[in-house]
Amino acid sequence: MNKVLQIFKIPDLRRKILIVLLLLGVFRLLAAIPIPGVDAQRLEDFFSSNKLFGFLNIFSGGGLSNLSLVMLGVGPYITAVIVMQLLMIVFPKLKEAYYEEGAEGREKFNRISRYLTIPFAGLQGYGFLNLLVSRGAIAPLPLPAVIANVIVITAGTMLLVWIGEIISEYKLGNGISIIIFSGIVAGLPRTIASSIASYTPEMLPTYIGFVILSVAVIAAVTHINEGERKVPVSYAKRVRGNKLYGGSASYLPLKINQAGVIPIIFAISVLLFPQFISQMAALISSDLSLKLNEFVTNFFSNPVAYSMLYFLLVMLFTYFYTSITFDPDEISRTLQQNGGFLPGIRPGSQTTAVLKHIVHRITFFGAIFLGLVAILPNITQGLTGIQTFSIGGAALLIVVAVALDIMKQLQSQLSVREYEQI
Repeated sequence: MNKVLQIFKIPDLRRKILIVLLLLGVFRLLAAIPIPGVDAQRLEDFFSSNKLFGFLNIFSGGGLSNLSLVMLGVGPYITAVIVMQLLMIVFPKLKEAYYEEGAEGREKFNRISRYLTIPFAGLQGYGFLNLLVSRGAIAPLPLPAVIANVIVITAGTMLLVWIGEIISEYKLGNGISIIIFSGIVAGLPRTIASSIASYTPEMLPTYIGFVILSVAVIAAVTHINEGERKVPVSYAKRVRGNKLYGGSASYLPLKINQAGVIPIIFAISVLLFPQFISQMAALISSDLSLKLNEFVTNFFSNPVAYSMLYFLLVMLFTYFYTSITFDPDEISRTLQQNGGFLPGIRPGSQTTAVLKHIVHRITFFGAIFLGLVAILPNITQGLTGIQTFSIGGAALLIVVAVALDIMKQLQSQLSVREYEQI
């Protein structure tokens, strides 16, 4: 409590928090404004019967269920980032430029990702509107109305990306993650109300068990996110002029979950991609679109197949994102340049090999944990039959992880100001 009061006593921090809250308020306002020609009752029936799009609706902050101006959320931007990171693997020169140019390389990466977001948002917006028309969720629209709606949807996505980047500049956490976080939190009252409305005395043990499970998941997520493997590092003694440097011992902290919540978000984006592909196929052949759509619907109606694919995608993206964000070769070179080495290990290629081995081992456990948390709500919903329980796990994981990140950022800024006052 004292820390909270201390935060609001610092004018600069208070201003940053208020501006971020104002930007999130703008996001919530945009999520409540629907595009023209929406039948609210048809949409509600569609989302109540489609778990996959109900899932996406949570991450768009409820903006998808009423076809709001920001109905796609930041999904197209996440898709663009995935494509850029895949290109970094296919074309190693892109990865070298990203790391070697430092902040400038990352800025180029983000700029290209923003450019790619525009066509992705347009295609996804058109595909989703076409899907809703084919399912009878909205009435058929004339071509000018479709073009106008796609432009509005694309503009809404780009506006959210811009808001996310502004939030990131205030160093209170990752802006895109905070937008997703705010969307999930905004949907909690409705989820709780729905759970209460479906409550009966016979279901009391189920609800108590779900609350206990939620607390256990929160504790596990916190423990895993904070968990790290401390790799010992020694520094050789060096003489510069008349002074002796080095000769100390330290450690290299390697997090069990290096990727954070990104694998969950990536996996959801990939799971939704086939739906949009099936709708875009209508541009080529309506029969092909219907067949693809039927295949995708049947596949995702199978909870076992859906959960297995979801689990595997989360594990795959955990390894993928860790390989992008953690470069053992770069760490090894940095240690060697600063006179550091792992005890008993030669600097250079041997250090790189050891770091790779350690990261692969700890990432395996982190990936399994993320995958289990992601599919746990599907298992819970299958056992209890309560639909509102089926979208809690990944959302809970993101809420906890983003909240921890925000707390760390605030603590860091408080520490800097305390240091400056000494």
